[in-house]
Amino acid sequence: MDRIVRLLQFVGWPAMCGILLAIVILQYRQLEELAVIRQQPVTPVQIADSQPSFADAIAKASPSVVAINATSFNVESVERASEDKLNLYLGERASLGSGVIVDDKGFILTNLHVVDTLFDAFDTEVTLSDGRKTPATVVAWDQANDLAVLHINADGLVPIEVGSDSDLEIGNIVFAIGYPRNIGQSVSQGIVSAVSFNEEGVSLIQTDAAINPGNSGGALIDRNGKLVGINSSIFSESGNFEGIGFATPASTAIPALREMVNDAIAANSGYLGVLTGEALDENSSQLFFGVDHIRGMLVESVDTGGAAERAGILPGDVITRVEDTTVIDGQNIMMEIRNKKPGDTVTIQVYRNGQTYDLPTTLGFGQAIIIEAQGV
Repeated sequence: MDRIVRLLQFVGWPAMCGILLAIVILQYRQLEELAVIRQQPVTPVQIADSQPSFADAIAKASPSVVAINATSFNVESVERASEDKLNLYLGERASLGSGVIVDDKGFILTNLHVVDTLFDAFDTEVTLSDGRKTPATVVAWDQANDLAVLHINADGLVPIEVGSDSDLEIGNIVFAIGYPRNIGQSVSQGIVSAVSFNEEGVSLIQTDAAINPGNSGGALIDRNGKLVGINSSIFSESGNFEGIGFATPASTAIPALREMVNDAIAANSGYLGVLTGEALDENSSQLFFGVDHIRGMLVESVDTGGAAERAGILPGDVITRVEDTTVIDGQNIMMEIRNKKPGDTVTIQVYRNGQTYDLPTTLGFGQAIIIEAQGV
């Protein structure tokens, strides 16, 4: 037995040393591998974000939101002049609001109360997000939904992308874009506080995104930059925003706009936007141009922002032809234009500096026949 113990002691000591040496060698190699790994550059893991940033959403929608400056004419006081006669004294005030470009043809959706005025005496100007200012024509309204449609003659318009308000849930993030208190375009963030439904879908969107005077008619957008509502009103005892704002759903506003636009186009004739003098004859042609053969209507002035100005027609030009019709007199040219509709493009030939030019001209609205949608 003693011999066996001594044998194990003799053999065990070298074996134990060998095991310890193997452990040391293994740890040394692991340390070498770790040092190599630490020397290699670490590539950060990119985490995909399926949602656009708030800045991207706002940048997408903001070019479609415009400022509206309207002059409101209303009765300020009434004076009884006699038993059967009253004198009404009118006053005017500035009305500020916002609007949303819905297509590149120049139609803008806003609230009726932004542009509403006595006797339909509309005087409205639109300021685009890039700073351009242009006169606007009120072409239709829907009193039941507090909506109005404006038309402007301008190029480079950015229509807003329309989203689905049926997908809205309480707590969804939304943004109100508009021109509050005439300080320039501004954005406020909030959530959908409540959604009211009727038989046809969403009837009203409540939000705590700040809606202040001047925001009316502006856009309520979702986090993807899509239009879900037209900001319309607030509930407030103080007259200032108290966290309860309302917007007309896009599912109500956009179909109403399309119906109003179609009715307005059907009820109105195309508008060129020029003031002309008498038709040129042999004597007036000789007087103005030194030759006696120029015939047509001499352009005296051109409406700012109107169809003629956009087409390149200038004061001093002579309109000699509209489409295939040679201009003979004012009645002749007037009937040719009035047979067209707003949005129609016609070719107008003008004489200028000894040459003729064919100018494609997209007609607009003049003093539009106002269309009032019937509420249901």
